[in-house]
Amino acid sequence: MSPIEVVRSRRKTLSLELTTEGRMLLRAPLGCPKRVLQAFVDDHRDWVERKLRESEARRRTLAAVPKFSEEELRALQKRGREVFPARCAYFAPRLGVSFGRISVRRQHSKWGSCSGKGNLNFNCLLLLAPESVLDYVVVHELCHRREMNHSKRFWALVEGLCPDWRESRRWLRTNGTTLLARLP
Repeated sequence: MSPIEVVRSRRKTLSLELTTEGRMLLRAPLGCPKRVLQAFVDDHRDWVERKLRESEARRRTLAAVPKFSEEELRALQKRGREVFPARCAYFAPRLGVSFGRISVRRQHSKWGSCSGKGNLNFNCLLLLAPESVLDYVVVHELCHRREMNHSKRFWALVEGLCPDWRESRRWLRTNGTTLLARLP
């Protein structure tokens, strides 16, 4: 089994986490003794081994995914510079918000973001997702123009314009990693 990295902080509980890079982290309180950490890992050894096997299998699968060429990515970004402003222009008045500059990027981990100044960034790979998923991300970022958080009020705004947002979010969690793996 690969080594488990211990991360100490002011937390009160122990937890194990497998990062997207395949590193196993044991999060622990500052003064927690090593014997307690070892006992916790021993109690969760089956889970740790299963998650590491799954992570390695996922890594091998994603390594085999064909990468986009530079030309294909430029074409996606160009199309995105038409699609995202149009979708934002459609949804923004329904939320009663405005927005600033829109950028279309090749992000390796994010689907979208909204700055405090109202500038929006979108991942060009969203153009390969179902339209409902693209719209969900656009609505999500525009809702940050009213609520710069993920509070209940924020999710109520999202649901008002995108009642099936949970399905779209699930689609991204299920298929997004494969899309992101296509970036060089």
